[in-house]
Amino acid sequence: MTRAIYRFRGFQLIPDTEPDAEPLTFAMQCAVCEETGEPKEDQAAAHAWASGHLKANPEHFTYREITTRPCRFEPGAWQ
Repeated sequence: MTRAIYRFRGFQLIPDTEPDAEPLTFAMQCAVCEETGEPKEDQAAAHAWASGHLKANPEHFTYREITTRPCRFEPGAWQ
């Protein structure tokens, strides 16, 4: 009969800052019609979409900012 030993490892979810990580992106979504601008790496460029959408739709006053931040799990100590 073989005997097995099990060990567990904790992991921590952290922002991915590695050189090959996906970029942090921003997008704006109209809360009235739910149209969404293209994701941009520059927050000001994403906000510019909302300004243009407001000009085209003067009654659309509310927006959501969607931020996509890449994350990864970092292995911790064995228990």
